[in-house]
Amino acid sequence: MKVILTQDVKDQGRKGQMVEVSDGYARNYLLPRKLAERATEDNINAMKQRERARVRREEEERKAARELSARLEGVLVKIPAKAGAAGKLFGAVTSREISDALQEQHGINIEKNKIALDEHIKAFGSYEIKCKLGHEVNGVVNIIVTQA
Repeated sequence: MKVILTQDVKDQGRKGQMVEVSDGYARNYLLPRKLAERATEDNINAMKQRERARVRREEEERKAARELSARLEGVLVKIPAKAGAAGKLFGAVTSREISDALQEQHGINIEKNKIALDEHIKAFGSYEIKCKLGHEVNGVVNIIVTQA
């Protein structure tokens, strides 16, 4: 029997796939637990529409990520920080501070978990920080840590 999976099923497939399973497995396990639905004409058409919508949504997200990457090219973010006598910062500049400063100074909203800090920023100076914008698109934010 052909069924369309509504959830991931171990050893069978992923959500949205059409798979061939034995009649008993489908009737006694998959269908009663709402893990799958019968592969009727209507369900197959709905599955194809969902797939087309998913592809279109991913392409729009990829386009938005490329546009955001282009906007980040000429951006310079200044982050004021307090430091001791030796020029070493009290604490470190975090990805949240970078995200907040980027939003405040340039109106660009990047979530803190998309900012990839290789090492902690604990000194004054200029840094290039990579941002993972999604769909294999990366951007670079230039920041300058200055004394507050």
